[in-house]
Amino acid sequence: MRISLDWLKTLIPTDKPAAEIGALLTGSGLEVESAEELESIPGGLRGVVLGTVLTCERHPDADKLSLTTVDVGDDTPRQIVCGAPNVAAGQRVVVALEGAMLHPVQGEPFKIKKSKIRGAASEGMICAEDEIGLGQSHAGIMVLTTELPNGTPAADYFGLGSDTVYEIGLTPNRADAASHYGVARELRALLRQPCHLPDVSGFAAPESIANNIKVTIEDVEASPRYAGLLLENVQVGPSPEWLQRRLRSIGLSPINNVVDVTNFVLHELGQPLHAFDADQITGGQIRVKRAEAGEKFVTLDGTERSLKGEDLVIADANGAPMALAGVFGGKTSGVSESTSRVFLESAYFGPAAVRRTSQTHQLKTDASFRFERGTDPNMVLVALKRAALLLQEVAGATVAAPIVDEYPAPVQPATVRLRLPRVERLVGQYIAPERIRQILTDLDIEITEANPDAGDQDTWTLTVPPHKVDVTREADVIEEILRIYGYNNVALRPNNSASFLAKFPNPDPEVTRVKIASLLSGQGYSEILTNSLTNSLYFEKEGEANNALVRILNYNSVELNVMRPTMLHSGLETIRHNINRRQRDLKLYEFGKTYSQNENGKYLEKNKLVLYLTGNADGETWQQKSEKAAFHDLAGAVQQVLAALGFGGAASQPVQHEYLAGGLALLVHNQPVAQLGAVAASVLKRLDVTQPVWYAELDWDALSKKYKPTLVARELSKFPEVRRDLSIVVDSTVTFDQLQQIARRTEKKLLQSINVFDVYAGENLGAGKKSYSVSFTLQDFSQTLSEQAIDQVMQKLIQQFEKQAGALIRK
Repeated sequence: MRISLDWLKTLIPTDKPAAEIGALLTGSGLEVESAEELESIPGGLRGVVLGTVLTCERHPDADKLSLTTVDVGDDTPRQIVCGAPNVAAGQRVVVALEGAMLHPVQGEPFKIKKSKIRGAASEGMICAEDEIGLGQSHAGIMVLTTELPNGTPAADYFGLGSDTVYEIGLTPNRADAASHYGVARELRALLRQPCHLPDVSGFAAPESIANNIKVTIEDVEASPRYAGLLLENVQVGPSPEWLQRRLRSIGLSPINNVVDVTNFVLHELGQPLHAFDADQITGGQIRVKRAEAGEKFVTLDGTERSLKGEDLVIADANGAPMALAGVFGGKTSGVSESTSRVFLESAYFGPAAVRRTSQTHQLKTDASFRFERGTDPNMVLVALKRAALLLQEVAGATVAAPIVDEYPAPVQPATVRLRLPRVERLVGQYIAPERIRQILTDLDIEITEANPDAGDQDTWTLTVPPHKVDVTREADVIEEILRIYGYNNVALRPNNSASFLAKFPNPDPEVTRVKIASLLSGQGYSEILTNSLTNSLYFEKEGEANNALVRILNYNSVELNVMRPTMLHSGLETIRHNINRRQRDLKLYEFGKTYSQNENGKYLEKNKLVLYLTGNADGETWQQKSEKAAFHDLAGAVQQVLAALGFGGAASQPVQHEYLAGGLALLVHNQPVAQLGAVAASVLKRLDVTQPVWYAELDWDALSKKYKPTLVARELSKFPEVRRDLSIVVDSTVTFDQLQQIARRTEKKLLQSINVFDVYAGENLGAGKKSYSVSFTLQDFSQTLSEQAIDQVMQKLIQQFEKQAGALIRK
């Protein structure tokens, strides 16, 4: 949105610099994205002043040149060579001084330089009107009649002030500021200085007329208010220069005086207007109604459009559309050069109705932009009268009838309850009630001192004007107060504490579950939900009953006769189903319960999270071949789940699992919380699964109980980290986890991370040996590590690996 400062000053006179006004608007939420200086003529006549010709003699070496001395307000008159035939002593003239850049009507701009012309020095130029861009004449120099002193800037004499145009990034909630008057209202509160609407007191209309245009609103919800005015003797033609200049300053192209006035009022007051050729309104009646589905309508751009039944239109007595309400006019009813009678529309349309039509027909106009966000129903008549007075001035129009104003259900102002202690709580700073009252008054928000029902002096009842469409709640009012009070005026406290972050409420179990589900889904795992009932034969050997099973007394199927003691088998059934349908690459997870009973016959329910991985780890692409899923693919996913719950770096140990062919247990606080490994071949055979499956089972009850959200904040180190690698040969029974624990115990301050990037076992190492290639990341948060300090740490690690793990360090 473009706002002209010169235009703005007609509504709120101020001598504040353009930069200061821009900063104030930005601080209040009307962000000034750019400020462009516009000049009435190029160059703004900088370096051009008024002067007096003191002497004028013929140039000794040129018959058509004159040698003059000119007083330009300096201590010493200037000698200027002039070629104009009308130059004479005693004239008041316009002088371009040395360094001035002139922009002539024709030709390229040029700079005035001190020079010699036919041997005579010339210290400037006495100007004709075309040479400085003020007119077309080049018959001679400009001769002025003025009492202004010599040296007065020519721009002041000609009234050629510059203008600053702001580009404001208007947010959707600030419809109240979508005009020059809206911005003036904002400045009124920021500067504590009155602003005023244009004077419409001179508007007068006949008391009645028989042939006035009749208005009928058939959809009051979509069009709460519709007003219009009939004008006659309208002479359509070009607009005067001042009106064209105003429109050009905000990027609009003048069209004709009638359309230009409607655009001018729109950008001045924020109220869209539309001008109809009154002679094209069939039956002398306007109907505001919904369109007939499928009817054709040609808009001003010449495009035929098929209307929807939900489109709000302005129609004539026969129901034929003349305009899409609040969006675009029609071709046949628009103002043309032959128009002499105009019906001027000023209305308040519902935002939803306008937006629906605008979106349906992909029409974005200045009018729809404002109607969609919400206009001020109280501005309807003011804008109508303002436009009528301007058309009387620029188009010779006469008011032929009284204003038609259909407003069956007036829009009521919003009522909001404001608690003063709440203001301090949300702002973070005490603001005196007197200052709050002042701000609200400047924003046109009326105040009742105390809540009459509660008898509470700290609670006010506020009446919010309709143009504040985004202010409907207490928080909205507080935001308005803070905008005007100034975000920069909210002082920082001497000591800012974040202690409130140290305590978290107990986490919502469902939220935690969704968090982990999102994590796994993001890694390509799919969630499944399997039956809690399963087959007892999975868990019993022939002739032996399993007393730990929870049996169903009245089961419908022998295959669903017990509650599952583990989730593995129901998951394998799902995997079998998919493999049989050629879906072999599977990454699955499930949250569920297992059921059992102890020796005393007490039933036990446990919540589990299980993961399944089979087939290829990733799909095949042209960049890389697919590889079979491995233990570390599954272990990585489990580690990420534990890390997301705050249990990163869990210890591990081998474990014997009934259904796994070798397994690993992960421990948190020395308690096992997860078991993972390859599903035993016997189990796969029993379930008729024809390919290897990796399985992980997490104790969700234990993890949820231990999970407490924590926040750890630490300043990023200013000092670099260092990496060192070791190749460690150990017995094949030594695990990487054991090496990691040795390293952590040996160096607790500088060692930040440990990673194994290669494992090798072969004849070169000898029987029963393997080699780990391990990287160590070292970092000191207080200083840059020296080579000596790094070597000391690495030597300690090597000594402990040799001592505790019997390691051999390969050089």
